[in-house]
Amino acid sequence: MKIGIFTALFGDKTRQEALDIIAAEGIKAVEFGAGAYPGASHLDVEKLLESDAARKELIHDVESRGLMISAISCHGNALHPVKAIAQDHHQAFVNSVKLASLLGVPCVNGFSGCPGDSPTAINPNWVTCAWPDEFRDILEYQWKEVVIPYWTEQNAFLKEHNVKFGIEMHPGFVCYSNDTLLKLRHAAGEQIGANFDPSHLWWQGIDPIAAVKQLAEEGALFHVHAKDTRVDPQNSALNGNLDTKSYGDIAKRSWVFRSVGYGHGLEWWKDFCSVLRTVGYDYVLSIEHEDGLMNSIEGLRKAVTILDQSVIHEDAGAMFWAKD
Repeated sequence: MKIGIFTALFGDKTRQEALDIIAAEGIKAVEFGAGAYPGASHLDVEKLLESDAARKELIHDVESRGLMISAISCHGNALHPVKAIAQDHHQAFVNSVKLASLLGVPCVNGFSGCPGDSPTAINPNWVTCAWPDEFRDILEYQWKEVVIPYWTEQNAFLKEHNVKFGIEMHPGFVCYSNDTLLKLRHAAGEQIGANFDPSHLWWQGIDPIAAVKQLAEEGALFHVHAKDTRVDPQNSALNGNLDTKSYGDIAKRSWVFRSVGYGHGLEWWKDFCSVLRTVGYDYVLSIEHEDGLMNSIEGLRKAVTILDQSVIHEDAGAMFWAKD
């Protein structure tokens, strides 16, 4: 298993500058943004799609530093009820899939998206309860009329390009949990699975260890993010974990994103990495830094320190002490 990084945190630097920093920190894989919410600060996507020379330059930039590309990311909402937004994010998805295919990168990461509550909506509508009954009517419309038709078509497109789509389960979108992700996978096709990020699960009350095991059993574990969350016990006890306060209001929030190790300790991350190996995942743990208490470099270094102690880098070899 390799330690990687989502390069969005170095969006203020050139690709070469970012890769130099990443390589110097001992990281072995990179995940590039290619549009939608994270932007594409390190990729000229149109040029890369058109030019073999540009693609060779990108590969050289990465591989000459001892790195590999684990995924192309286009976290957006292609189901947005505003057509201009939906089309922009859909095109980012299409371009990401085409680029990944040309580069031989197996996975594109992103969100499932969330439609509005009707064809005339102007904002997404994320339903979180089953009553009053109109909420279930909204869900039926979203899944039957928008979500499943769109992703069934995209599953065929992904298969055509030999690329998988790793959905990051995230509140605010229709796939935010195992059951919603697997509902989509079973309806739309097996090119759709998970970019597993434990940070979005903790504050929902989901056990990431249990969740990742189930997804692996389903063959739906494509890529993994390394990001932590700390739930504040006092604020959570008072207000629960559905929190819309600014991420900058750290003292008052029920939960905040933290660098790896600052929400859950070394022992949890060791267990997580061991479970990943147990279920057959031996690809990349891609660090995503979104910690309001420390800058990018310090957060990155602390995350690498924890992950380097947690990741099992070498093959296990034969069990000399017992028959397997």
